[in-house]
Amino acid sequence: MKSFTHIYFLGIGGIGMSALARYFKAMGKNVSGYDKTSTKLTDELIAEGIEIHFEDNIDLIAEGFKSVNLKSQILIVYTPAVPKDHSEFVYFNINGFNIKKRAEVLGIITETSRTIAVSGTHGKTTTSSLIAHILRYANLDPSAFLGGITKNYNTNLLLSSTLKSNNQSVTNNNIVVVEADEYDRSFLTLHPEIAVITSVDADHLDIYGNKEQVEESFSLFAKQVRSKLILKKNIVSKINSANTPITYSVSDSTSNYFADNIKIENAVYHYEIVTPKGVFKNMTLGLPGLHNVENSIAAVAVACEMGISETEIREALKSFSGVKRRFDYQIKTDELVYIDDYAHHPEELKATINSAKEMYPGKKITGIFQPHLFSRTRDFADDFAKSLDLLDECILLEIYPARELPLEGVNSKMLLNKMRSSHKSICQKKDIVEEVSKRKLEVLITMGAGDIDTVVEPLRKFLSDNCI
Repeated sequence: MKSFTHIYFLGIGGIGMSALARYFKAMGKNVSGYDKTSTKLTDELIAEGIEIHFEDNIDLIAEGFKSVNLKSQILIVYTPAVPKDHSEFVYFNINGFNIKKRAEVLGIITETSRTIAVSGTHGKTTTSSLIAHILRYANLDPSAFLGGITKNYNTNLLLSSTLKSNNQSVTNNNIVVVEADEYDRSFLTLHPEIAVITSVDADHLDIYGNKEQVEESFSLFAKQVRSKLILKKNIVSKINSANTPITYSVSDSTSNYFADNIKIENAVYHYEIVTPKGVFKNMTLGLPGLHNVENSIAAVAVACEMGISETEIREALKSFSGVKRRFDYQIKTDELVYIDDYAHHPEELKATINSAKEMYPGKKITGIFQPHLFSRTRDFADDFAKSLDLLDECILLEIYPARELPLEGVNSKMLLNKMRSSHKSICQKKDIVEEVSKRKLEVLITMGAGDIDTVVEPLRKFLSDNCI
């Protein structure tokens, strides 16, 4: 990586890509990129001095990033979401530039570090962010490449003080926390010292084909762990590994780490954590949701295995503010609660909705859901319907296609027809504020991984002005 002076990103606005772009910028590299659409995140990157354009046009690429004569100094980083017929990708490919996937680059950056990787089909962003926060609180000075914007630090990239001050690349003295993405088997580029696997549900079947292939890929990842493998207890039988796993659970007392005496007071979780070193009493988590209590157990397991004290763990958990779009409160009053969440898989929807029901018993839960990908909607349509039926009322937006073309017969109406609830409807995204204005709300949740985040601020403003 040291030989490259110019780093160009195809898909720079992605959450993982933007963290890498910020890293290379901090290392003193010239960074530029393309993305399909302008977002708040790309606005931030531009404000940080990174040039970005939003049209697939070779002429818009600055000369320093596309000169064939300088290609030994230029690295092209791309995300698998960029189609292979993208004209900029084609240009770099046919002219023999150094081209690598985001995951390959992350693997190279971290190969000599003390890497802590968090993988799993759900929960990895919150868990990895919480681990990084605990390590920071314990003055271990980690760097972290995260899959979300942490509220404590307002970024998806944390740099150790050594890297910040010296503009040097990661070395074997550095602790690096990374979110290990299973999509396209990306996490197989990593060889972490410690790894957590939070869940192994069927997902990304457009890549894997079936759940057995998903489990096989996670097993391959587990075999690359150099020291300690930490698994959620109920997936141990699905993972083949050379290491005897350390287990955790929200409630299974046969686990090495688990929660006990869980109570909710004023929508805040209080609990004990049973560890091999003793019971940590009177623990409080600074973010809501029973699924996040479980994520905190995984993070505590990592911290304990690294020798961090109970006091430091306790204070870090209490002060953790969470991650944007993960059970993210927009409004929290006695009259109205509005939560925004990234949930886009049936299991994630179920966890988010059940957490809201548990925290606000007796209140009506209204959900707005934007399905993500035609293939995922098709593959899990029945499970989506069951999860959405947990809501008291549901509003569906049309499917966000992301990298896919439409599939015949796969749409939100198909999903709506599978639901048993009598309180369900479909709405266009542009009409959502008007639709919400007609309803009597108590607890509102927006859910999805597409562009539903663009309606969060308009909804929050309308509700704040008219319903509180």
